[in-house]
Amino acid sequence: MIEKIEITQRFNFKRLNRHYECFTIDFSNNSAYYKISERGSGDKFLSESDLCDDSWIEILSGLRRNMTSEIRHFNLKQADKFLNDFNKLNLFKDFRSENFSYFEKIELIYSCNIIIYSTDNYEEYAFKNNFPINWIKFGEILKELLNFDVLHLDYQKQMVTPLFYDVCLDGVYYDGELLKLKAIEFGHYRTYPYDIPKPRLIIDFNKKRIDGYIDKNLSSGDENAILSLLEKYHVYNWIFDEYHNKSNTRDPDDLEGYDWYLEMVFEEGIIWHLFGYNDYPDTYVCLAREVEKLTGMDLLEINTISGEDLVLFDKFSKMLLM
Repeated sequence: MIEKIEITQRFNFKRLNRHYECFTIDFSNNSAYYKISERGSGDKFLSESDLCDDSWIEILSGLRRNMTSEIRHFNLKQADKFLNDFNKLNLFKDFRSENFSYFEKIELIYSCNIIIYSTDNYEEYAFKNNFPINWIKFGEILKELLNFDVLHLDYQKQMVTPLFYDVCLDGVYYDGELLKLKAIEFGHYRTYPYDIPKPRLIIDFNKKRIDGYIDKNLSSGDENAILSLLEKYHVYNWIFDEYHNKSNTRDPDDLEGYDWYLEMVFEEGIIWHLFGYNDYPDTYVCLAREVEKLTGMDLLEINTISGEDLVLFDKFSKMLLM
């Protein structure tokens, strides 16, 4: 019999703005509560400037406000119904769990770890993008039990993951419709000695502007070239593990080198976000070289990557792009 379920969720937003939470459902005491050593405090976040979009601020503030010390109670009948519905879901049948770590060289916008404590068993499951098939239904029965959106499904609709969106080589789709790209922001900064994170490049497709290290109006030719590069080097797919072979194979020479982030914002404030600690997706270097040819500037800073790492990037990118 299930005695307790712990759901740990991690949300990564712009640069240093992150949110961790652990929600516990205790069937021995018919109660549920947040169990975490650090609580978010209202709408406090790292001050940002010159952003391509601030959609993430409302999401992060909402997540932190939800994480209170309130203890939610339910009765035995409600618990029995939930457990019966949960068993019928077979939530983790044939599910391949991933490793869950509080430090990843390449961080995604969302990851989750679930621990199920039973009378005579213990199960743990983790994932970043390969959501269990019935994850939305799981969120619905949790909400029915607790009158609370434990899995933050409403916020998940604003984040590009495979839960609600189809991520393809040519873009992100919702219900078969290609989302219109609104803006792109890229930052690359030294971590030792510490440098304040700031954008190197902001591309605003609505305002027809490129700002940062390049300052110019965005022409239709520029726009087509940018969209073509995103597709050519599978940038939308960088959120998937199959594009992290290099980072899983070898640590960079200097772990106190450079951090970076890439954010794409679509209409209606839908956010695609990825950042890394001195390591990059497999086709990053290919993209960086082409950007340097087009602009005459090493905007993606491949000069900071060692020769040994470049060999590995070439190897894995060839496998993905062939």
